[in-house]
Amino acid sequence: MESHIDDIFDENTEPGNDPNIPLAERVRPRTIDDFVGQAHLLGVGKPLRLMVEHDDVRSIILWGPPGVGKTTFARMLASHTKAEFFSLNAVAAGVKDVREVIARAEVIRKRSHRRAILFIDEIHRFNKAQQDALLHSVESGILTLIGATTENPSFEVIPPLLSRMRVFILEPLGVDDLAEILRRALLKDKMISASSVVMPDPGFLFLLSGGDARKLLNGLEAAFHLATPDANGVRTIDHALLEETFQKRMTLYDKTGEQHYDIISAFIKSIRGSDPDAGVYWLARMLDGGEDPKFVARRLLVLASEDVGNADPVAAMLATNCFTAVDYVGMPEARIILAQCVTYLASAPKSNASYQAISAAWEDVRQLPNLPVPIHLRNAPTKLMKNLEYGKEYKYSHDFTGHFVEQQFLPDNVKDKVYYHPTEQGREKLIKDRLESLWKKKYSNGRKGSA
Repeated sequence: MESHIDDIFDENTEPGNDPNIPLAERVRPRTIDDFVGQAHLLGVGKPLRLMVEHDDVRSIILWGPPGVGKTTFARMLASHTKAEFFSLNAVAAGVKDVREVIARAEVIRKRSHRRAILFIDEIHRFNKAQQDALLHSVESGILTLIGATTENPSFEVIPPLLSRMRVFILEPLGVDDLAEILRRALLKDKMISASSVVMPDPGFLFLLSGGDARKLLNGLEAAFHLATPDANGVRTIDHALLEETFQKRMTLYDKTGEQHYDIISAFIKSIRGSDPDAGVYWLARMLDGGEDPKFVARRLLVLASEDVGNADPVAAMLATNCFTAVDYVGMPEARIILAQCVTYLASAPKSNASYQAISAAWEDVRQLPNLPVPIHLRNAPTKLMKNLEYGKEYKYSHDFTGHFVEQQFLPDNVKDKVYYHPTEQGREKLIKDRLESLWKKKYSNGRKGSA
């Protein structure tokens, strides 16, 4: 087994003594009492604290934004548990690594009856095949799995695995939390504490770091080295220096911040606006910034129905195949598959008629709930229902010319409503012509509807 599987939890290292190790790592908490934030999970009597104190570890997922303590908790657990502890990063690991951990866990269980815990950082990066490889071992108890993710596990973890794990949500760190982390770094880090440092209000750092403790500490370290000591050896880190330090970071795509929403908005609107060049540009911005390709693929799935719709029904099939292929292939090749889907959807004829139809029908369902089903459409599985003439007047469409007969399918209160208004874009024009030829009476009444 290659050492990268578990050596990141080696307790013999002293990161605080090594200036080449980033500040965020040098001051990382080693005990629960040193942990800042997440009091709802790590406070006295809270579930994750009890898990560590009692060494009673169950399979869990830690879900939260970057820099809030997911990996720190795993490191603390590794140093406290009597179980064999393994670690994988989903970006670098594959099915082979997973199977090697499982094999070692089985040997440990047979020889010493010890438990084995596997921590997988960024578990959302594992594809279905990689997650499937874990399922039997978690189910049988060979492995206790701890996964850390910044993405919604409902979308990123396969249901059979998710059903065997408990999800804990880690909250973004607030200004007070970051102020305490900052205070400890200034006091406890051997290199920084050796100097006198003047800092601005921590609220400004909170804005720059976006609640990410790792980003805050890395920014602080960079600013510390840029600040020139005065005659008395005091380093002043002011707003201007911090803005300079964080400038590059602030221009990068932040998949949990405002740029995430701005860029995905530009991406969707470019495709809706039939501009494939803009579509692939914003796609490149997101992928280069570290966005999960499956997040992009999900958005394309929605767009294919919402904005292309029946103007080109192939769009939805292509988007579905794109999502599946991206899940199987992963980056960097997934960018090619996504680019094909983006350029196709952007170039396709557009219609939002299906989206408008469900929105209008949804509104009527809410305004007029529980309207009765017309009696001729009702099911009649019992004699009583047949005696009540359920389904009696129903006309079987295939018994009529053209496999169509006009009859009422909507409840009485909305029987003349038209929710779906097909456009004349692409293949939807054929749909429009067919519906108008079939439902002459319905459409001749002025196409009533709330769409």
